[in-house]
Amino acid sequence: MGSKNKLKRFEQNNSFSHVIQPGRDEVIDGKFPLKGKWRSFFNNDNPIVLELGCGKGEYTIGLAKLNTSRNYIGVDIKGARLWRGAKTALEENLENVAFLRTQIELIDLIFAENEVDEIWITFPDPQLKYKRTKHRLTNRAFLQKYKLVLKDKGVINLKTDSEFMHGYTLGLLQGLGCEILYANHDIYRNEGSPKEVMDIQTFYEKQYLEKGKPITYLKFTVN
Repeated sequence: MGSKNKLKRFEQNNSFSHVIQPGRDEVIDGKFPLKGKWRSFFNNDNPIVLELGCGKGEYTIGLAKLNTSRNYIGVDIKGARLWRGAKTALEENLENVAFLRTQIELIDLIFAENEVDEIWITFPDPQLKYKRTKHRLTNRAFLQKYKLVLKDKGVINLKTDSEFMHGYTLGLLQGLGCEILYANHDIYRNEGSPKEVMDIQTFYEKQYLEKGKPITYLKFTVN
């Protein structure tokens, strides 16, 4: 993507009322005004669901269409990618969608304790190299952050094409004594996955399927 296109998208993001872009210092200093007040942002008391590392927001949009009585927030640091989801939400008049441009490691400073009902992590970078483990979105440190913002028994969903990521997360959860609600190593060949797992396919997921890669899914809570 050319720099002019990126700048145009950044400008449009700034004009979208459903795109929130807090400064890092603002968040770290505890001055982010929506922490603990996200339901007032949506003007309702509906459950709040996050998609972390949402990219172009395909899954956020898909979930919002399937479940109009829930509020969905796509979270990503890449503004030019996030723009696509924000634009689609505007074009389709989806009032239960917002996008948050920030680093995922700041999530516990942006949402209050027990403010989030559910989290989706869809096709994250598995960060295969050992020195990249700290960036893996289901490592122990991230799981603790999710636990802080989630309500009691709040659910986390992991959908990925990476068998490594699936196995790593499953093993970590078992070691921590977490409750694994559902696990499937190949959702399109083994029956039983929830509707929102089967009915929404991202652009890259379709490519993975064309290559014959199995898509895995985990649903769990963090103790």
